[in-house]
Amino acid sequence: MILSPDDHDFFKSEGYLLIKGFHDHSSEIMPIQRDIHEIIGLVAQRHGIKLPERAFTPESFDEDYYTLLAEDRRYASEVYDLTKQIPSFLRLISNERSEALFRELRQTEHAGIGAASYGIRIDNPNEDKFRSHWHQEFLFQPQSIDGIVFWTPLTPVRADMGPVIILPKSHKDGLCTYSKATTYANKQGAYQIGIHDEDAVVSRYEHIAPLTEPGDLLLMDFLTIHGSGENRSKRSRWSIQSRFFNYRDPVGMKLGWKASITTGTEVEKLFPENFVSSEQP
Repeated sequence: MILSPDDHDFFKSEGYLLIKGFHDHSSEIMPIQRDIHEIIGLVAQRHGIKLPERAFTPESFDEDYYTLLAEDRRYASEVYDLTKQIPSFLRLISNERSEALFRELRQTEHAGIGAASYGIRIDNPNEDKFRSHWHQEFLFQPQSIDGIVFWTPLTPVRADMGPVIILPKSHKDGLCTYSKATTYANKQGAYQIGIHDEDAVVSRYEHIAPLTEPGDLLLMDFLTIHGSGENRSKRSRWSIQSRFFNYRDPVGMKLGWKASITTGTEVEKLFPENFVSSEQP
């Protein structure tokens, strides 16, 4: 077993678990940081942006990213898209220990990683437009109701950087009711979907925001309500997300193991009983 019986009990009870130092920093985290550092330099070169003499360090792998962000946000978006294609990143999210950990927690031999369910987020300081508000992963990743989010930071996450905020035990109350283009009508795509009567729902639970280091692994049940904190620091919050699902879950099987909402899955049609047409009671 990878986890202790106490860890199993905690995850089952609280709907999340933080494992310190799960990923090896030198062999798993640093290669990703180094590749991001190189991508930043190549994007700058492509657009004719001169950068100072560059040397990679794990602590400052992203220092030139802010030059691109200040020059043109589209250049920073190129970095965001390219990081998803880094082999070192793909190796980390699909490594054997992560798969074994999921199989152990869900007691299954048939684990999958959802299509379009993984990436590297870059949450820039004071940029709330794309901040992930309160949600449950299952609505947006309907592969199996017993899926698990795997979240790992690439930068040390302190309180002012907006750590992930988790509502312990919220997974026990099932899938929430949602609405679209109401509270978050000013956002785009999937970001327009929010929990109906959100303030009342989230006020029922404790809020925790674990501080994490590169290599730590935060696990969240697919029904655990969570969201991004507000980044009020001077550095972007870089983090890796992937989602494992259980092929043998009967709910996922009934739905046909649907891909992420970002691929076009119409969750309003998939879960009509969990959507209301407006924010009115």
